[in-house]
Order: sequence, then structure tokens, then C-alpha cells
Amino acid sequence: MVKIHLRDGYTKLFGKALVLGSLVLALLLVPTFHTVATGAEESIKPYPHAPVSFTELVDQVAHVVVNISTTKVIKRGPTPQPFGPNSPFRDFFGDDFFERFFGQIPREQTQRSLGSGVIIDPVKGYILTNNHVVANADQIIVRLDDGKEHKAEVVGRDPKTDLALIKTKNGLEVDNGAPLGDSDEAKVGEWVMAIGNPFGLERTVTVGILSAKGRVIGAGPYDDFLQTDAAINPGNSGGPLFNMKGEVVGINTAIVATGQGIGFAIPINIAKDLLPQLEKGRVIRGWLGVSIQEVTEELAKSFKLKEAEGALVGEVISDSPAERGGIKRGDIVVSFDGKTVATPNDLQRIVANTTPNKRVKVKVVREGKSKTLTVKVGTMPDELPATAKAVTTDLGLTVQTLTPELAERFEWPRGEKGALVTAVEPGTPGAEAGLRRGDLIKEINHNTIESVADYKELIRKAEKGKPLLFFIKRADRTFFVTVKPQSE
Repeated sequence: MVKIHLRDGYTKLFGKALVLGSLVLALLLVPTFHTVATGAEESIKPYPHAPVSFTELVDQVAHVVVNISTTKVIKRGPTPQPFGPNSPFRDFFGDDFFERFFGQIPREQTQRSLGSGVIIDPVKGYILTNNHVVANADQIIVRLDDGKEHKAEVVGRDPKTDLALIKTKNGLEVDNGAPLGDSDEAKVGEWVMAIGNPFGLERTVTVGILSAKGRVIGAGPYDDFLQTDAAINPGNSGGPLFNMKGEVVGINTAIVATGQGIGFAIPINIAKDLLPQLEKGRVIRGWLGVSIQEVTEELAKSFKLKEAEGALVGEVISDSPAERGGIKRGDIVVSFDGKTVATPNDLQRIVANTTPNKRVKVKVVREGKSKTLTVKVGTMPDELPATAKAVTTDLGLTVQTLTPELAERFEWPRGEKGALVTAVEPGTPGAEAGLRRGDLIKEINHNTIESVADYKELIRKAEKGKPLLFFIKRADRTFFVTVKPQSE
């Protein structure tokens, strides 16, 4: 019993009133609660695909998820000699000094990685995954739900969207592939499930909701990610994100390393659009030939725009489809082929998905006035060989463009740009300057470096014999270093 202490003379009177009031209130509330509960049952409609338990969904789709393990053999250069050709210690210790005292140094090193994938056609043996999971792999092994393993090979891959299609030689022993849903119809707040191979833990199931759509995270020019709070970790890459109907709505691909409950998946509609080209081994995109930027509020006022929307053309490449179609620097593209352009990302995606040689209407705002142009879309130059190829210069540095797969391997954030140092030859200017494997070259002589092509061009233009000023990013710090070319 709860006692309420009041001043003397009022205790008994208040007590009787409290008891009587409680009885009346109870009688009044009984029908009220019944009415409210009944109304709630009638008005609240459950989500049509909300599960009573996730077990049925797991049983339905688990067999289409595969674990992917890859190996790559990295060849090492010759063993560095501890003594120079004229050193008095060379005759005494010998050139095999390191190997005699420290053991044979292996000439090759095997690098292994893990990922996930989803079966989309068991008859053909087709599996959809991330490009960075299988790029440059010497061997690919897929492991099925029943434990059986198959060798696989790359059919086609697309670094720009981080998608890849691989296949096994004789198909796969499963009844059906994963049904591909419609990511455009997926709604923020609905349940989603991820199945994959995080940290090598096979068949890990996590659930959450679709947190957002259309996320741009700086991973590439065609960012349009689904965001989810279903737990996604390294090894989930390439695995499917399911809706509650058992349809794949996304391919899990990225996480925010410093956050929790923030994962990203490539919308399955992007993959469906690219699959016919991936089957042929190469993705061909439309090309306009412009450099574009966001229209800020300040720029909108300067260009006499009502709203800060569109893609501002900062540069037009010579003899490009854009130049031949009459697009000029300073134009603001607001519509392309009948589709609204609200941001630079919109224009990049729309142009890329346009069939080369197609003539399209392009609406631009020029000096405050609307103008419609006709442009014949070109074919995007194939950048894969340039970005994948390693280049070695007289400085003793082997560099590559920082691709998504290299970024993951060397633990750089997705979206980081530069020329990555993948090898440093001992005794060369690069080594003497203190550069290391894994360093990211951001500038040379105050000129920005975003690719191997930039690096080669600036090295070529540099004055013979003069020191080069490198701006380097290493882990979480940046610094300048002078690299002195060898005198001829």
C-alpha cells in the first residue's frame, strides 16, 4: 500500500475521495481502452512483406550466396645488395650476405583476399560481385552453401561502378538464381537483409532497414548508393542485399570505417543495366567531353539562375561531342535527352547510360537565357588500361592510378585520388628521397596528380637534372619531399 502524507485533518477525507475517484476512473477507462485497441487494429496496416521471423527468408535465399576467395602472386624484384661494387666488405662477406644470415628471401608472395557474391544464373554459372573483390586475381574460388567449391573466371568487370561478373566452367548445382528486384521501387525504412562472408565468417546474416537512397560517397563518377544499417563488414563486399520478398535490391560494397550502422550497396538496377555488357566482357558508355561542377547559390546568382541546379561546364575538351554540338564553357546543363539534370552526378550518370552515336537534345542556360542544342553522344575512351597499368620511371618508382581495388588493398579511403607508389627500387632517387611503397603522390612541382597519366606528363615536362618537389600523403599525414634525378 502506498501512503500519501498530508497535513493533519485532511488525510482521512482525501483517502476516501482518492478511492472513490479511482473506481470511477477505472470504470470509465475500461471501454475506452477497448475502443482504442480495436481502432488501432483496424487503422494500422502491417507492411505486406514484414516477416514474422527472418528464418523463412534465410531458408529461401541462402543457397544463392557464395563465398569468394582470391589469390594473387606478387613478384618481388632482385634482392638488394648490402655493399656497393667498390666496397672492401664485398669480397669478405659476399653478395649472399643477407641470405646466409637471414635465410632465403622469397621471390614471390601470395596475396589472399575474401569476398562474397550472388548467383544470378546457375546454368551459365554466372555470379555477380564487386570488381574490387576479383580484380587482377590469379585464381578465384567460389564456395557454395553446401560446401562445394568451383574455380571461376572473370567474364567482365567495370571499375567505375565496382561491379564484376564471374562464371564457373560447368554451371552451378543450385535450383535457381537470385531474383533481381527493382531498387527504384525500394522505400526508405523498409526491412533489408545482407548475407555474406565478413572476416571469413561464412553465411553471416544481418538485418536492418534501408536508411537512404541516392547517396554520393566519393567512390566514383556514378555514385548512387543505397544506405543501410544492416551490419556490413570487410568480406561482405559483393554480397547481396535482399528485400523481404527475397529479391536482390543491392550489391553490398562499402562501409564508413569510423561509423556504425552505415553501409552502402550498389542499386541492383545499375547492375541490371550493365549485365548485357558485362557478359560481353566490356562496358561501353556514352561520352560528352566536358568538365563540370556543382552550381552553388552564389554561382546561381552570378549566372542569373532562379535555382541552384544543373551542371556548370568548366571546360570543353577540344574536338569532343560537346564542342561539336555547340556546348561552351560557362553553359549550365539543365536537361539531357529529356531527363532533368539537377546535379553534376545526374549528368554523368545520364550521359554514361546513353547509347554512343545517339543524337540527343541538350538544354543549357547561357547568359541567363535557355538554349537547346543537339549533340551526338560519343564513346567514352577506355581508361582501364591506363589506370590498371603500372609505370616505372628513372626515379625508381613504380606507380599506378589509385583505383578502388588498390585503395582497399593499401587502406586508402574510397574516393581518394593520386598516383600510388607500388614499388621503390633500392639505390634510386625515389629510395634516397625516403619514398615508400604505399605512398600516394598528390602533387609534383605544385601540379595536382590524379592518375598515372598526370604523373608521366609532369615527369616528362620536368627540366632535366633539376630536383622535383613531390607532395606526398602517407597514412594520416602529408609532407613535401625533394627527389633529385640521377645525373646522366
